Amino acid sequence: MILVILGIVIFFLGLLLSIAWHELGHLSTAKMFGIKVNQYMVGFGRTIFSRKGRETEYGVKAIPFGGYIRMIGMFPPKKDEAYGRTASSSPWRSMVEDARQAVAEEVRPEEAHRQFYQRSPWKRIIVMFAGPFMNLLLAFGIFTGILMGYGLPEPTTTVKSVSECVVSAKAQVEQGECPPGAPKSPAAEAGLRLGDEIVAFNGEPVRSWNQLQTSIRNASGTVSLTVERDGQRRTLTPTLMQSTQPKIGEQDEYVKVGFLGFSPTRHLVQQGFGDVVGRVGEMVGMTAQKIVQLPQRVPGLVGAIAGQEREDDSPMGIVGVSRIGGQVLSYDEASIGARLITMLNLLAAVNLSLFALNMLPILPLDGGHIAGALWESIRRKFARLVRRPDPGPFDTAKLMPLAYGVSLVFIAYSLLVLVADVVNPVTLY
Repeated sequence: MILVILGIVIFFLGLLLSIAWHELGHLSTAKMFGIKVNQYMVGFGRTIFSRKGRETEYGVKAIPFGGYIRMIGMFPPKKDEAYGRTASSSPWRSMVEDARQAVAEEVRPEEAHRQFYQRSPWKRIIVMFAGPFMNLLLAFGIFTGILMGYGLPEPTTTVKSVSECVVSAKAQVEQGECPPGAPKSPAAEAGLRLGDEIVAFNGEPVRSWNQLQTSIRNASGTVSLTVERDGQRRTLTPTLMQSTQPKIGEQDEYVKVGFLGFSPTRHLVQQGFGDVVGRVGEMVGMTAQKIVQLPQRVPGLVGAIAGQEREDDSPMGIVGVSRIGGQVLSYDEASIGARLITMLNLLAAVNLSLFALNMLPILPLDGGHIAGALWESIRRKFARLVRRPDPGPFDTAKLMPLAYGVSLVFIAYSLLVLVADVVNPVTLY
């Protein structure tokens, strides 16, 4: 129990550091471009600790579900005040102007030249991208250290275990042994043993697990299997069964393949830098895909709260992920080193999620501000091209009703995930 609590605390602190690291990216680049930053905060709600620097207040707040920096001049003034035009009216105008006024009240006369909206679009893009980039950088650093220093477990052609019989996965878990009448697996029937090294399949030399796996899946009927056992080579002749399995690389598509019935041993293989870049790129793509699928997960979360089985890949919040950290650290069937590596992998995956989520092009996320700056740059370049007057800064204040709506959706989703994490958490073991 102590290890569970320690794991939760350690991982929770890692999440807070990830949030602080994210906001540090915004803070450092804003100061680099001369933008006044009033606050740097980790968390929301009531301030439980703060310290005033030369011009920025640094602190921690009570609700540890995010963080922010407060830059002055996030919104430009109304066009009728700054550019001699009439501001358009809308049902949301009071909401927009209230937000604009709240921002304007933070600007003192001597700091009027240090406002965010006054900076060129490319500088604003850098400031807003710097936060998600810090999460990506941290994830890449963790994965690089693990993959290049520790290594990645890769299957070999040596046998780790042999299935004694063929039953459903559920039956194996429930009974732990072969039920009466269950047929022997082809591997057990042929005499394959723990520690056998498979060196040839149907007369073809075996050089890797991927080659062996493909050969088995593509074969049928009786095959020849050459193994090295106790320094001697033996040839076994198992008769493969046909099994319905996911297609390699396509988890949602199933095909009939050959089935032998054994699992390979794994050993750690240190990866090259190119392999790390490729794997991180794949993980970013998969993470983005999972984020796009978040709305589809709502029924599963509601069902989990109602008592249905929680899906293994169900969305989790800070509470759920921290509990996973506790489970990992307390898992006594793995070495302490392996447990720490798993926790680091999990922390890196969370940082990838923070990167991908914040890059969504909607306010109030960082990607929304980036999209606004890009649109402003396009408008201004087009105006110069056709010799029209400068349209001025893009008025993100007009999007505040949308930002409030998105915020409410995120809060509701976060509360849904929080309840699911408390009443029906995801478990690893």
